[in-house]
Amino acid sequence: MKNGIDRLIAEPDLRAALNGQRVALLAHPASVTADLTHSIDALAVLDDITLTAAFGPQHGMRGDKQDNMMETEDFTDPVHNIPVFSLYGEVRRPTGQSMQTFDVILIDMQDLGCRIYTFITTLRYMLEAAAEHGKAVWVLDRPNPAGRPVEGLTLREGWESFVGAGAMPMRHGLTLGELGHWFIDTLGLDVDYKVIKMQGWAPEAAPGHGWPEDRIWINPSPNAPNLPMARAYAGTVMLEGATLSEGRGTTRPLELFGAPDIDARAVIAEMQQLAPEWLRGCILRDCWFEPTFHKHVGQQCNGVHIHAEGPAYDHDAFRPWRIQTLAFKAIRNLYPDYDLWRGKDFKYEYTNGVLAIDVINGSPLLREWVDNPDSTPQDLDAIMLPDEKAWETERAKYLLY
Repeated sequence: MKNGIDRLIAEPDLRAALNGQRVALLAHPASVTADLTHSIDALAVLDDITLTAAFGPQHGMRGDKQDNMMETEDFTDPVHNIPVFSLYGEVRRPTGQSMQTFDVILIDMQDLGCRIYTFITTLRYMLEAAAEHGKAVWVLDRPNPAGRPVEGLTLREGWESFVGAGAMPMRHGLTLGELGHWFIDTLGLDVDYKVIKMQGWAPEAAPGHGWPEDRIWINPSPNAPNLPMARAYAGTVMLEGATLSEGRGTTRPLELFGAPDIDARAVIAEMQQLAPEWLRGCILRDCWFEPTFHKHVGQQCNGVHIHAEGPAYDHDAFRPWRIQTLAFKAIRNLYPDYDLWRGKDFKYEYTNGVLAIDVINGSPLLREWVDNPDSTPQDLDAIMLPDEKAWETERAKYLLY
């Protein structure tokens, strides 16, 4: 299997149109070739590529910013002596000044296949800026490690944000290159756009289901340490809007959740009683952990580890959004007065006056379902299943593999 960057390097005909053009690169730490050379270094040695600028998304091109909402400054690359513009600092949209530093931008970012992962919003903003300034955009495509399954509520109109780039479910099942085509169509953009497709990507093939067995995992962001996390993320990311720990400050972030004041075994039992069909495809294990930073730092937490790995993992059955949703519901049932949601004073990803859990889900629908003592899993399915079916139909024409 070859990623877009490896094909671009190996096949001179693919990059012939770049000869004589000023080329920029939008990348992060996982933007590496098959031999783990960073894309900026691999491109810089090519005689027919003239690199004039680079851009970094959230967490920085170097990936050195650990937590969410930690901004990165512009800097000059000390090896290649080109400016590196931050798209998660003073600005999140590229400025007119930075857009004048190139003719074609290559976007080479490993995504996680989840609406809230901000790299897809950065893709959208770059496409919009390219359309405005007459620049060309090439996506060097990479696998979606969460594969093709679709899950979650669709973002409702008016709830767009930096973690909500468009009206899609939480787990969208597209690659970055495919998403680019969708953005161009839905936003009505006039932009010179090209995808350097992967070669040999098999998103349905076991055991990786989108992530080839021989592909080394490099963290695309500091708390994305492995493939099981990428699989669980479409559910566990909702914990950023809750008071529960999502495992930041542990070695398995965003694969587990917990707090000092919950009984994890009781939570699992309640989840199994509420909707056992939502728990298929993984193993839920009660555990203890003590975060070294972030929520509940230094406190012993009882929690649940979602194991999306091993012989019990069933890619087609696993539904991380439903699992985490059910966990919220179980906690609300067991502890009706539990302070579950982070308040409006928590300014999540540049929003004001709204609850983070609503921003994450693209509407209040999930929170309202959790907090309603009379709601059932079937009630949520009645809203969610039509959303998922509609997205599967809509995205079909954008599938490249």
